[in-house]
Amino acid sequence: MGVEEEFGPSPPIACLPISGAAEHKAGRLRYSLREHMFRTTHHRTSPLFRFRPATLALLLLMPSVLTAQTKPPSGPWTLHADSIDPQHYFGETVANGMIGLVSAPVPFRLKETVLNGVFDVYTPGDVSSILRTFNLATMSLAIDGTPVGERGDYTKFRQALDLRHANLTTSFDVGDKASVRYQVYALRQAPYSAFIDVTITAKQSITITPGTVIDAPAPLSDVRYVYRPNGAEERLTFLSASARSPSGKLLIAASHTFVFDEPRGHTPVVSQDTTRRDHRTLVFTRHVPAGGSYHFAIVASTISSVQTADPLNDAERLTTFAALQGHDRLVRMHERAWDELWKSDIIVAGDDSTQHDIRAMLYHLYSFAREGTAYSLSPMGLSGSGYNGHAFWDTELWMLPVFTMLQPRMAESILEYRVQRLDAARRNASAHGFAGAMFPWESAATGDEDTPLCCLSGVQEHHITGDIAMAAWGYFGATQDTAWLHDRGYPILRATADFWASRVDRNGPGRYDIAGVMPADEWVANVDNNAFTNAVARANLAAAGDAARVLGVASNPDWKHVRANIPIARFPDGVTKEYDSYTGGRVKQADANLLSYPLHEVNTPAAIRRDLEYYEPRMGDGPAMTYSIFSILHERLGDPERAYAALKRGYRPNMRPPFGVFAETVNGDNPYFATGAGGILQAMINGFGGLEITPAGIVQHPSKLPAHWTSLTITGVGASHRTYVVRATK
Repeated sequence: MGVEEEFGPSPPIACLPISGAAEHKAGRLRYSLREHMFRTTHHRTSPLFRFRPATLALLLLMPSVLTAQTKPPSGPWTLHADSIDPQHYFGETVANGMIGLVSAPVPFRLKETVLNGVFDVYTPGDVSSILRTFNLATMSLAIDGTPVGERGDYTKFRQALDLRHANLTTSFDVGDKASVRYQVYALRQAPYSAFIDVTITAKQSITITPGTVIDAPAPLSDVRYVYRPNGAEERLTFLSASARSPSGKLLIAASHTFVFDEPRGHTPVVSQDTTRRDHRTLVFTRHVPAGGSYHFAIVASTISSVQTADPLNDAERLTTFAALQGHDRLVRMHERAWDELWKSDIIVAGDDSTQHDIRAMLYHLYSFAREGTAYSLSPMGLSGSGYNGHAFWDTELWMLPVFTMLQPRMAESILEYRVQRLDAARRNASAHGFAGAMFPWESAATGDEDTPLCCLSGVQEHHITGDIAMAAWGYFGATQDTAWLHDRGYPILRATADFWASRVDRNGPGRYDIAGVMPADEWVANVDNNAFTNAVARANLAAAGDAARVLGVASNPDWKHVRANIPIARFPDGVTKEYDSYTGGRVKQADANLLSYPLHEVNTPAAIRRDLEYYEPRMGDGPAMTYSIFSILHERLGDPERAYAALKRGYRPNMRPPFGVFAETVNGDNPYFATGAGGILQAMINGFGGLEITPAGIVQHPSKLPAHWTSLTITGVGASHRTYVVRATK
């Protein structure tokens, strides 16, 4: 049901709550030569590697170029790829918060499979990276003895991503012999398992030989295959494999089996094909008469020694469990799980294009996270190994607020990653001569600093500590969960406040300086009194004191004293200076404007407007989330049309064919940029939606919609699952 039918004509009010049950992170291009040649993943910080500013002409041309590259959406729940150019193909991800399956522009292949929470060092002396594991959805097919797909012997090749139920459909024809259609799922209810649902329709009488392939990517070593015919009480035949991670420290395993429609005793005979040395395949043969169809499925699981002591045993047991549930139950449970997630949605009436784009962003964030874990989010989610899968400020400042509002249980799991690494942050602070806890700029498995030495961000981008603290305080504000605050949140707030109290140089009243930092604007380094760093430190110190009062415990009086003396530099006309020595040059991304949102350090309309008008023209071609901040600020200043223009500028030039996946920058090609999606979704929720997390809970401020929007509805907000509606005003 559309918004118009559900809610009827617009009442003459603006906001109506309804009760109901940063190429790489730090702004750097992370480029050591060996890394660039081995994998394109990183980086964003060093002033030696700056983004080239694009010309205004290029920016104006980008939307028309995009239109030529991507097919307009046909509905709010589907991304279509009807014309695929393998040379200009940016894959889509099917994920369940644990495994990410990245599509490829050819039949029966994946670009890669990513396993969350599993990190290893690929090259001696390098930092750790998220592990690429066995490709779970790799298949083979022969028709009348001739392999399909290896020589481009297929036509009408199309793909479509179902956002509502998280599956990728691929279809194609094989000459005048057959049509093939298969769907790939990362099962939401089964975190380590994938499901491939295949239908082959014969145009003439044919013999088919499908196969499910155990395919190990190059970084894995010592690959060992296990063939188990007539396993699981002779119900299933398995092909499994185990391998060592690049360093040899970890064991990774995968297991595959077929699932057939026929009753036991009538299923095809499954055997092992060992003709290829680089992989093994389970195969069967079936005759399909002209006009007939044959349907089967594949279940595959992968897990590592990070999650279990015996990965091979568990991979086979998880595959057995899933396979014995059968096709219908597996799909039904997966779809129910996604239906539950979509109870928290953003519904735009009057703008189908924006609705489609926003749904795609929500889909990706929901795909990349999972409740009940203690895993963080990387800038690229589970769409590959970009940024090595590390956690940065992207998680807490840009993506986590969306989860805190719409999926608080996922937000708690994401924060738990930091809770469990608080001791590592304490050790990090002590090693640098500070008190409290100092979180690393890049974090992987252990919580130790994992930033490559080529980048100064690991040494100087200290605002990450305040970002994490404010995310914890925001989670409490949204949930009002005092037990969580006592056990999990306050230890972070207290330790990070102690860090800032020791980090400042006490140079006299009003001059408790924070020297030698890299700002959020990572085009510079080693500057003093960066606006955002100082402001987030002030916010952190205040939040620690407020949390102590909520819990009825004594706070450190030095926190309030230090906060009052941390300076925020300004030009004579009152514009916030990005740092003490800043003279007005171009900046990489939002920094000083973050003091208006989300920090509210700059909080009067005149001051917000002053900073916005000063910095907006000075913005370079850094990561996309900057324009989401501009959108929120324009909206809160009462200009929804400029807010809408900034919203679109924040992602439309960054969309890549054929699905329109989100790249980090206008000139970059490293999708999917989950950080940018988090920023745009905040613009929808906290900008146009008017929602705000306060220490007392979630509130809604008056807001205005762009002229062509009829209404904006945000469902399933917070622990009470409230619905908020903003309607167009005449």
